[in-house]
Amino acid sequence: MSDTLTRLEGTIAERMTASPEESYVAKLQGKGTAKIAQKVGEEATEVVIAAMTGVSEELVSESADLIFHLLVLLQAQGVSFDDVLAELDKREGLSGLDEKASRSE
Repeated sequence: MSDTLTRLEGTIAERMTASPEESYVAKLQGKGTAKIAQKVGEEATEVVIAAMTGVSEELVSESADLIFHLLVLLQAQGVSFDDVLAELDKREGLSGLDEKASRSE
């Protein structure tokens, strides 16, 4: 994992237990998984919209928001980003079509 993602994941873990008055992450955590998941969905939609505008700066900004909120969701669920990377490693070299077909079996 990149140093940036490693640091961000650590910061998010620390802020999960901070005061909600002092930390956006703690405030989200206090609202529960459904709210965090909703934020991931909102950010994903914003990524799609940014992609459709063709303005790369907007796509970069919205993608950063999406990754941040995804990391918050993973942390709230006790899943590390390394777990996600391990899943991607398992899929490496496998055709996307073959991988998708294996999930429906």
